[in-house]
Amino acid sequence: MRPPRLRAGDTVALVAPAGPVPADLLEKAVPVLRGWGVEVRIGPCVRSSPGSPGYLSGSDAARAAEFTEAWLDPGVRCVLAARGGYGVQRMLDLVDWAALREAGPKVLAGSSDITALHQAVDVHLGLSSLFSPMPASVLFDDFAVEHLRRTLFDPERNLVVRGGSALVPGRASGRSTGGNLSLLAAGIGTPEQGSARDAVVLLEDVTESVYRLDRMVTQLLRSGWFEGVRGIVLGSWAACGDPAEVRALLLERLGPLGVPMVEEFGFGHVASSPTLPLGVPVSLDADLGTLTFDSPALT
Repeated sequence: MRPPRLRAGDTVALVAPAGPVPADLLEKAVPVLRGWGVEVRIGPCVRSSPGSPGYLSGSDAARAAEFTEAWLDPGVRCVLAARGGYGVQRMLDLVDWAALREAGPKVLAGSSDITALHQAVDVHLGLSSLFSPMPASVLFDDFAVEHLRRTLFDPERNLVVRGGSALVPGRASGRSTGGNLSLLAAGIGTPEQGSARDAVVLLEDVTESVYRLDRMVTQLLRSGWFEGVRGIVLGSWAACGDPAEVRALLLERLGPLGVPMVEEFGFGHVASSPTLPLGVPVSLDADLGTLTFDSPALT
């Protein structure tokens, strides 16, 4: 199920389901969002002082309530994470998913730790979502802003995303899934685990040493998460060590799956990251370095 696209005059709810939001970055971002012709509703955790512990934007209950209230508000069409960090998994059990299903489809956008929310929205609501740059980030540059805006308002213009080169050649089709590697690995054994069956998987991460990437990929492999995967798209691995070592690791661990795989696709914790829909039909051409969404992300 795909949520409806945005139109001028719609309301976007800015939420902070993970870490505290830098005030200076927030103040720069809000006028940009309002420049799209939308109303911006800022959640209480977005402007609050850090919670306890200090790497959270508020208590688990407060963050879950902020997200839930934004989704249940009939005037809100898009729930946009201001930033990532850590903490989404701590609040998932406090969200009333049955009530969210009753409220109907809305757009969820964000990345990094928000991967856990993407998985939850997929599993509990059967809804596609947007793995996107976030406003309260130094990476929310002009390209990222415009690509997200087009995906929200005019998704037909973003059906083809180009970048990267083949690690394993070939073509593949399936639904898009994935996101941040750390969160996918941490989700094993939870109700939101999901799987890569019949999917083209997107993977990226930041500030993880090569051996830690090895451990997380190995965990996903041993758990069976990759069974039935059709293709793999690798994004940025910022501050994850020697790029050649990262490439060698991913090729060694994921190459034996025998599916097309493309690297350096330019999404994730990197400037000018595109917005990539999750949970929609997609075609990967590793040789051409293209990811083609078979239908718009939003209706």
